[in-house]
Amino acid sequence: KRIDVKSKEIMEEHQDYSLRGRVFQAIQENILNGVYEENEELRENTIAKELGVSRTPVREALRQLELEGLVKIVPNKGACVTGITKKDVKDIYAVRSMLEGLCARWATEHITNEQIDELEEIILLSEFHLQRRKEGQSQQVTELDGKFHEILYDASNSRILKHVLSDFHKYVRMVRKASVANPERAERSIEEHKDILHAIKNRDANAAEILANAHMMNVMKNLNMKEDI
Repeated sequence: KRIDVKSKEIMEEHQDYSLRGRVFQAIQENILNGVYEENEELRENTIAKELGVSRTPVREALRQLELEGLVKIVPNKGACVTGITKKDVKDIYAVRSMLEGLCARWATEHITNEQIDELEEIILLSEFHLQRRKEGQSQQVTELDGKFHEILYDASNSRILKHVLSDFHKYVRMVRKASVANPERAERSIEEHKDILHAIKNRDANAAEILANAHMMNVMKNLNMKEDI
């Protein structure tokens, strides 16, 4: 079940980090992507072999992940995956809805023409892939959805806000995939992105904030209807 190649690919994607940072990123992404499942035991030796490192950076990464609430370390027993609970997801979206609204408000003040062009292109590509929905293309829609928000984070011109929202965005990755996998919700999400961008282009900060807030709340409502989330 373990995906050694994927783990090594994640390590390579984070070459700018220290060794401990790359190990942390690899384990974190495997947890958030569902490779390491909830309550699964995380053995230092096994993970070290998967990543091609010693046990020391793995042990340090697991301690850091415990601080983030993704891992639980039991003395004399080892570490296991805590993961993201249903309540965590609801809390994240409740907080994120307010911060996404603030992000959209600030973006109306600082967004560049290049960023507006990028957002428009993302919307067009999202519609294209949604219409050509074939096996595997939901992944592209999910990636474009994430890219839309990432550009807004940059456009907010706030390093702190971008950092917080990027972490939230990453922590609900599996949930976002499930939401966008619903064609009706994916289509509605693209329309909501259009409305947000329209408000930003018109420099209507109040409307942009309200629409971005509602966008997140709509995602949360969609998730509440799913028994498996």
